[in-house]
Amino acid sequence: MSFSSDSVEVFLAVIDHGSFSAAARALRRVPSAVSMAIAHLEAELDLQLFDRKGREPRPTAAARSLEPQARALAMGRNFLIGLLHDNPNAQTVLNFQVGVLDAIRDTEFALVVRPVDRRSPHMLDDIRSFLEIQRLFGVLILPPISENDDLARLCREMGCGYVRMGSARLDDDEHLVQSNDRECVESVIDHLVANGHRRIAIIKGPDGFRSAQERAEGFAAAMKKHGLEIPPEAIGSGNYRFDSGIVAAEKLLDTDNPPTAIFASNDEMAAGAFHAALARGIDVPAQLSVVGFDDSPIAAHILPPMTTVSWPIREMAKSAAFKLIEPTNPAAGLSTFPARLVVRNSVAAPRD
Repeated sequence: MSFSSDSVEVFLAVIDHGSFSAAARALRRVPSAVSMAIAHLEAELDLQLFDRKGREPRPTAAARSLEPQARALAMGRNFLIGLLHDNPNAQTVLNFQVGVLDAIRDTEFALVVRPVDRRSPHMLDDIRSFLEIQRLFGVLILPPISENDDLARLCREMGCGYVRMGSARLDDDEHLVQSNDRECVESVIDHLVANGHRRIAIIKGPDGFRSAQERAEGFAAAMKKHGLEIPPEAIGSGNYRFDSGIVAAEKLLDTDNPPTAIFASNDEMAAGAFHAALARGIDVPAQLSVVGFDDSPIAAHILPPMTTVSWPIREMAKSAAFKLIEPTNPAAGLSTFPARLVVRNSVAAPRD
């Protein structure tokens, strides 16, 4: 796309005022000059931007798709999409980046990744400074900082487009992509119970993450549905990293009545549970079933391949990017992305 400053002004004036004549009055030009400027722009872009069949020109889908970029130019913004995160799971961040890059391929947009510290009292000031200096077209915000309403408010105040990613409803559809973590964890427990498990433990994710909360609550609801108790010794905690999964699983397996199955709130920690079991001579799945969440590459590459929940993060990222750069794209209309259970070889019936 090639917009001059004058063509941006005329293009947006017609969209905002609804007619060539109204746009001409706002710009203090004659209507024929506005009509000619639009015709030149359409010829330059080889696109029809306005449908002239009715009484007033109506923006076409092509015009609506170009509108965000035109407004960015009018505001002096760059063609940069920011990715804000404070997420310890590097694979999640990487997968999200891949989805964004899928969306901005063959466009003028580029991606800027900005780690932040959610525990810092200066986080919002740091992000404000980042947005001011970079003049971003918009930002994509990963959990857990996506759950910060003050950050969303800051973006609105600065006129910066934003989309939040979450495991529950955080915003309206225009500013949100979300998954159904709670329901998917219930399907995990259903699967384990169907295989005969009753002593099922959980390795929860870190405090402050809505995803960890949703997955833990889904676990509790499913256990209650099946009439199964959750003793305190069946609850482990981690930080979404591999080593924390090892530590949590060791504690779960060293109890007097160890579980026959462990659900870990992400694949990294589930892989840690595999490691802890192997170190104790416990065979997966013959003596211990393990299920993860994310369907990251480690789930398919570990032996035996891990049963897990496929979290469609790449599709979520692609939709989030389109919500910013091309709102009329069909992918931009999607806000909820159901996850699904992927059954592999890490679950078997318990021996006892």
